[in-house]
Amino acid sequence: MASLTVAKAGSEPKTPCQKSGVKASTDSNDTIDIEHVPVNDDPRQWSRTRKTITLCIISLAAMVSALASNIQNPSNFLIEEDLHATSNQISWTLAAFQLIQGNFPLLWSAASEIKGRKPVYLVASAIFVVGNVALALSKTIEVMIGMRALQAAGSCAVMAISAATLADIYEPHERGTMMGIFYAAPLLGPALGPILGGSLSQAFSWRASFYFLLICGGVIFLSFLILFKDTYRRERSLTYRSALQRLHISRVPVQSSSKSTITGHESNKDQTSVKDTEKQLQLNVSDDNSVVTSTLGLNDVRLSMNDINPFPPYFQILSRKNNVLILIANGLVFGFTYCLSYTCARTLANTYDYNAFSVGLVLLCLGVGSIAGSVIGGRWSDRVLAKMMEANGGKWYAEMRLESSTLGMLWLPLAVIGYAWVCEKHVNVAVICVMLVLIGFSSIWMYTSTLAYLVDANPGRSCTAVATNSSFRGSLAFISVMIAVPLQNALGDGGLYTVWACVLVVTELLVILVLRKGESWRREGEERELKH
Repeated sequence: MASLTVAKAGSEPKTPCQKSGVKASTDSNDTIDIEHVPVNDDPRQWSRTRKTITLCIISLAAMVSALASNIQNPSNFLIEEDLHATSNQISWTLAAFQLIQGNFPLLWSAASEIKGRKPVYLVASAIFVVGNVALALSKTIEVMIGMRALQAAGSCAVMAISAATLADIYEPHERGTMMGIFYAAPLLGPALGPILGGSLSQAFSWRASFYFLLICGGVIFLSFLILFKDTYRRERSLTYRSALQRLHISRVPVQSSSKSTITGHESNKDQTSVKDTEKQLQLNVSDDNSVVTSTLGLNDVRLSMNDINPFPPYFQILSRKNNVLILIANGLVFGFTYCLSYTCARTLANTYDYNAFSVGLVLLCLGVGSIAGSVIGGRWSDRVLAKMMEANGGKWYAEMRLESSTLGMLWLPLAVIGYAWVCEKHVNVAVICVMLVLIGFSSIWMYTSTLAYLVDANPGRSCTAVATNSSFRGSLAFISVMIAVPLQNALGDGGLYTVWACVLVVTELLVILVLRKGESWRREGEERELKH
């Protein structure tokens, strides 16, 4: 494995992975851009075909993961009858899935920063397959609740580290588009889930849905095993960099107090640069004097429990106000959409007397709008970012990413209020379909930008940031499932979604606040981490 490298002062050749104006490192006053540290077989220099294969595999896995969340919904009454379960127990099969799928990614993200992306994908896919086998063969509702949790644990890995995988292979200015394309897949899953689940249950039995997921899981496992090439590089991992710097400090006395900082807007007490230490080690200088290589490399690093503990990085993400507000906003948007799909199915079944397949067709409108918003919103995000960079002399900062989200903010609360009262007044279902398309489009338009912002604002920690995002999403989705039906019964669709519209307005204000104040908050966070 390549050893720790820094560019020599006075010589700053741009490697293929470096953008203009981005330095790998120079003298003691310069910084190490962890996003662009030179690596062997740089994933960002892969061919378009290789990158597309990677994108397609993780998109397929993400779609199946999302599909698993609600494919059982049309057959809940069949499960209840066959396993002699109560309605509350059936609700727990849904809630347990969301809770585990949201919070287990913290462990997967920690593992991926140590062992790489591919081993995590393979282990998680195998767990997903085992979970589906057990679900298809379940004889009691208690077993089913437990196996839904196991299924969620296996399915959530791709949601946890997929954004980090994309960050591994795409430059920041490309990520909005690719995030949009990728995120269309897990949006399609929930839209197709009711249709597939209802069709399979009617044609065979409720167990057929899990046999279907078993087959999909097997295909995904083989895809990761045969076609997927690991994108992870230890040189660009803050975990390994921190451990290597501690190793330098422990072996060589430091005779100078000058320091450099690992950038990408990241630093903490374990990430203080040891450039002077490196200078004291007998460094090998290449013939062109452009790169300096330490005799201590990443192969010498042995990680401690502090390095692999997922909770300190989790709390580091939460220590920054900009991250917390975006995480809350993302969690609320996801909780809203999950509540919407759940209660909309009840409304269509109870008020419009639709069967499972018809309900699935209507909910497909939400998925279609979400996919369109994800793809178009992602491209718009990159376009806005490019224009802002050009106006800013080619320089960029993470908050520029949020500017594009403001367009979707205009329509989301209005669409939600419209949906609320067309359902309350039992208007023709065609109008409900239109409202669902608008809601899906505008909510995901905003979410695409905020998710990309989390990645951009936490380079070197993007995997942990996305896992933390999943934790917020899953926890709020769990809450929304548990309170959705009581609130719908008490307030009706009109009252329930008028309240949700107000909540979404507050969510949008949080995003706008980060857009205006986020850069200064990030700087404060970096300075605070340096002091500790």
